[in-house]
Parts: sequence; structure tokens; C-alpha cells
Amino acid sequence: MILPDTVRNIKLPKMVKIEQFFSDNHLDDIAAAVREETEAHAASMKKGSSAAVLTGSRGINNIDIIVKTVVDVLYEAGLRPFIIPAMGSHGGGTSEGQEEVLRSYGITEESMGVPIDSSMATAVIGETPDGIEVHFSEAALAADYVIPVGRIKPHTDFSGPVESGLCKMLAIGGGKHNGCSRLHREGFAALAHIIPDAAQVILDRAPVPFGLAIIENAYENTHTIEAVPGNDILKREPELLQIAKSLMPRIKFGDVDVLVIGQIGKDISGTGMDPNIIGRDSYGPIQGADIRIKRIVIENLSNGAHGNAIGLGMGDFILREAVDKIDFGPTYTNGIASGNPEGIRIPVILDSEEEAIRAALQTAHGTDLTNPKIVKIKDTLHLSEIEVSENMLDLCSDEREFRIIG
Repeated sequence: MILPDTVRNIKLPKMVKIEQFFSDNHLDDIAAAVREETEAHAASMKKGSSAAVLTGSRGINNIDIIVKTVVDVLYEAGLRPFIIPAMGSHGGGTSEGQEEVLRSYGITEESMGVPIDSSMATAVIGETPDGIEVHFSEAALAADYVIPVGRIKPHTDFSGPVESGLCKMLAIGGGKHNGCSRLHREGFAALAHIIPDAAQVILDRAPVPFGLAIIENAYENTHTIEAVPGNDILKREPELLQIAKSLMPRIKFGDVDVLVIGQIGKDISGTGMDPNIIGRDSYGPIQGADIRIKRIVIENLSNGAHGNAIGLGMGDFILREAVDKIDFGPTYTNGIASGNPEGIRIPVILDSEEEAIRAALQTAHGTDLTNPKIVKIKDTLHLSEIEVSENMLDLCSDEREFRIIG
């Protein structure tokens, strides 16, 4: 009885599966590419030295192979590598939680053959030009070398020359819960200059011979692996970010009445679902976005989210099945540490997909209820195969861009 008869009696359109085409240029031999990029750097490092490999970015394809190969190359060059989770407040902001996140990526002491130091202890190593304290992992500071391994991609909450990448891994990931919380207190808009400023403080203090940058294409295949010398990270990362942006997938329709998202999660995007894809963030529509979505329905949490439901606040309606999976501890830890309580607000809870879609249509102002544009996606990472309402098929006629599956 929640919905009025006017929307309860609407005949929902048939959904049709289509394929969107994107460029799929990628590396075939990941381990060989990592070796090619890192062996010369490792050979120039002092034998017997300790090397902290920082990793932990979510949802990176082949990350276990990449990190294992980096570790092997360092070991073969006579160094003593070990791994540090560099993920800020993720994993509930605890040592055990961060080890569990790494384990879900296939990164364990057993699989990597080296120790993992997940201590959350940090030291303040300096200040940014704005007077903001910069925290950094004590375990990393104790190492002879620090090597960040991370993906370059657009950030989900701000735009700037440097977004998600090696600088963010150093400044926020390597800052652990203390550093992550401190930098996020300045607000997302400020991160565009705070992250490179904090990364410069760390690069001035910690011996970073190189960072390993990873870029993925729209199909999550590894497109680029590049070892960037430490002194060049702040110069090179903006160039790599432009490559990453050019390869992003997208929903190829300008206007959508209702978007149904099968799952959200930290393993999919830092904000559960990527604002760059849906054209909105926790505060509302993003100005200048190339897609306009009136209402969003969230169906579930991914298994890889581990109960962290950050980003659910960007949805308008959510299924009870998803709410039942929320672990409020890590969800609230992440939302508060990142200064984004808007992102953890719970949308309207409904019991079925049909009920949620009807509620979304009822509240999608200006929608032609006899001809609504509805799109269903698995999540904001997987946009090759999606579903569209039958009335949108005339928008899919370009065979270079789409294929109707059925």
C-alpha cells in the first residue's frame, strides 16, 4: 500500500540486454611487463636493504600478480621486501581489517612469500604549505626504501591534476587511519591540492626510488604498467591520469529516468558506486556531467564490500536485502573518516526490485510514465553488458557503439 495506484498500475517496459563497445587494448603478460619496468630500478638499489611495498587499492585486476612480481624482482636483486597495507581507514581502520582486505585480493604472507606489516602506527613527518600535519606509516619510515604500487584513475569525489594514484596512496593510504582522517577533515574539494602537497612532504622525507603505476581500460584489463621514478611522480601522474580518463567506461545515454544498480561496494569504487559514471555524488548532480539520472535504485552490496556500504547515500531507493548486509562499523568508520556522512545515509528501503522501480518512477519528476527510460547495470565497473528498456533501442542503432544481445 506504499505506492499510489497511479504508479502501481503502470506497465513496466520490457528490458533488453545490450553490449556497449569500448577499446580493449591491454597487456597480455602482466608479470613480464612488471619485470620490464622494475628490474633496472631494483638493480640500482642497495643490496640487503629493506623495501616496503605499499599496496591496497580496491578492485585492481591482477593486483596479486603485480605485487608478487614486484616482491620477486626486489628479492632477486638482493633486497628484503615486505608489504604494508596502504589504505587509510579501510578495513575498519584496524590492522586485522586491513590484512583481511589484502587477503581478499589474494595478498597474504603465504602467497607473496614475504612478511606483511599492518601496523596502524603513524608519525607526523611534516606539514603541507597550508599547515596541515602529514602522517605516514611508522613501518614504512623504518624501511630503507618505500615503493607504492597503485592504480591511476579519476577520483570519485573531486577533480584535479592528481586524483587517485601514487600520490593518494602515499598521502592517504600510507597515512593510515590517522592521516586519512586528518586530510579528509579539510573537505573533498581541498584534496585536489592537499594530496599532492602531502605527497611532496612524504617524498621529501621517505626514500621512494619509484612507484609502480597501473592503468586499466574499460574492461578492467591492465592497459599500462609504468615504473615512475620517485622524483618524477608529481610530474608524471597528471599525464597518466589523462590516459586513464580516456579509457573509462560509461553509460552511453545522456538522459535516464531510473538507473538500477545491481551492487555497490568498496571493491567496485571508493564510494561504492563511481560518481564519474552516474553523474552524481553524495551532494547531488555533478555539474557538467555527460549523463543525467533522475533516480537510482540499489539492489545489493557486493561480497567484496565486506559490509561496507559507503556510497549508499547516492541512491534514492534500496532493497532490504542490501540493507541486511550492512556492517555499520566499517561503514560509519569510512564515512566519518572521509568527512562524508552524506554518503552513508540510508535511502528508502523497499522489498522488491519492481516496487523500487515503481517508486523511483513515481518520484522521477518530468518522466513520461508511459515511456520511461530505464537502465540496469551490474555495477559501475562492469558497463559492457547492460540492460535498457525496450523503448531505448532506437538509441542503440550505431553498430560501432552497441550490439543488441536480446
